[in-house]
Amino acid sequence: MRSLAFLVLLLFAPLAQAQTPDAGAARRDMVRQIERAATDLGALTGFPVIDRPILEAFARVPRHQFVPPPLVDYAYRDTPLPLGHGQNLTQPFLLALMTQALALKPGERVFETGTDTGYQAAILAEMGMQVFSVEIIEPLLDVARTLLPAVGYPTVFLKLGDGYYGWAEQGPYDAMLIKESAIDIPGVLWQQLKPGGRMVIPLGSPDSGQMLTLCIKQPNGRSQRIPLMPVRFAPFQGGSRI
Repeated sequence: MRSLAFLVLLLFAPLAQAQTPDAGAARRDMVRQIERAATDLGALTGFPVIDRPILEAFARVPRHQFVPPPLVDYAYRDTPLPLGHGQNLTQPFLLALMTQALALKPGERVFETGTDTGYQAAILAEMGMQVFSVEIIEPLLDVARTLLPAVGYPTVFLKLGDGYYGWAEQGPYDAMLIKESAIDIPGVLWQQLKPGGRMVIPLGSPDSGQMLTLCIKQPNGRSQRIPLMPVRFAPFQGGSRI
């Protein structure tokens, strides 16, 4: 595993120093794509407008540094991109929508599953959040551990592990951004969310698709669930759950 992680780091290493000459313009175009998608789907999602601080974060974070070099030319398209290990970097619009739904305030503690190479963690850190991110695939986490400090986000907390079980030592959290699907809200994650806290998670079967859902924790511990839009995310990788 360590030798494979080293090879992955070598593949990503040039991007920690290189800059695509037109990356700024490409990021601005990606932001416009996000805005158009939000407008087009607003009647469905309930969020026809993405807040300016979120868009500004997407305009600043260099997504091309978080993708494998052969995919740099596609980095600022509003599409998921393969990272290897059966994982994809999530579509920018979906990340923006999930972030919007969480109604984040600077300084809040945000738990994220599925670090991948660290792109969404960088977005959250750029917005001033305290970010705690868990990734189950060690080679991808090793990339994130190298890239995040290299591009200016050294304070993101990263952990190798099964995100299904959260990171209790760092909780409770104001918000949770879950990028794997589950049939229902994982109880252990829900316990780590503060009363009044928000979770965005794809809920449903991996075979029939899922509903991206905003879940708000009520004072009595119950969940208020607000459906956002149909999606298809891979399920948690840690095996079957009880």
